[in-house]
Amino acid sequence: MFTGIIEELGTVTRVSRSRESMTLTIAAQKILSDVSLGDSIAINGICLTVTSFSSSQFTVDVMPETFAATTIGELSTGSRVNLERAMAANGRFGGHFVTGHCDAVGEITSIQTNQNAVQLTIQFPEAFRPYVIQKGSISVDGVSLTVFGLSHQELMISLIPHTVEMTILHAKKVGDSVNLEFDILGKYILGAAEHSRSPKSKLTHDFLQQNGYV
Repeated sequence: MFTGIIEELGTVTRVSRSRESMTLTIAAQKILSDVSLGDSIAINGICLTVTSFSSSQFTVDVMPETFAATTIGELSTGSRVNLERAMAANGRFGGHFVTGHCDAVGEITSIQTNQNAVQLTIQFPEAFRPYVIQKGSISVDGVSLTVFGLSHQELMISLIPHTVEMTILHAKKVGDSVNLEFDILGKYILGAAEHSRSPKSKLTHDFLQQNGYV
C-alpha cells in the first residue's frame, strides 16, 4: 500500500529488455536507507519488487502483464522516475490509498499554467468513467492528486509548485502517456453496488441504507 506522496526521483541506469518483459536497475538514495530484498517500491505508480540492491541502486523485474498494461516499457537508460516506498504502519497518510496496481494508461491532451499552478487535462478510457468523480482522488504516475474538472472522457488535475518540482510530471508534454490508478474505495463501492443487483445477494440497497453506507 502506498499514499501517492513521491519520496524522490530516481534515474534508470540499466534496462535489460525482452519481447514483453524487462529488468530495470534504478539509482536512488533516500528510499534505499532501509531497503530489504522483497520490498515493494512504486515506480511511476507501479508496485514492483526489489530483487537486488546496493547502497546506490536497486533492481526490479517487470512481468509481461505489467509491461503491457502500463507505460513502463517506455523507460530507457537515463529516464527519471517517481519513487515511493510502501507505507509504514507508523507513517503519516498524506495522500490517499494507492495500491500500485494501475488501471489504465491516460494521455495528456492539454497543459496550461494558471498563476502558480500547472493544470493537466488527461484523456482516459471511457470504461473507467464511473470511477472518477469531481474532487475525488486519483494517482497519476504514482502521484496522489485531486480531480478538479471532469468531462466525458477527460479529467483535469492541478499541480502546485512543490509537486511540479518533486515529480516527473514537470517534464510531461502534450501527447505523453501516464499511468492512472483510480480510487480503490470507489472501486469497492461500485463493485458492491453491482453485486447487490444479483437476485441471490443479501447486500441490497436497503441493507446498505439501513446500515448507513448510502
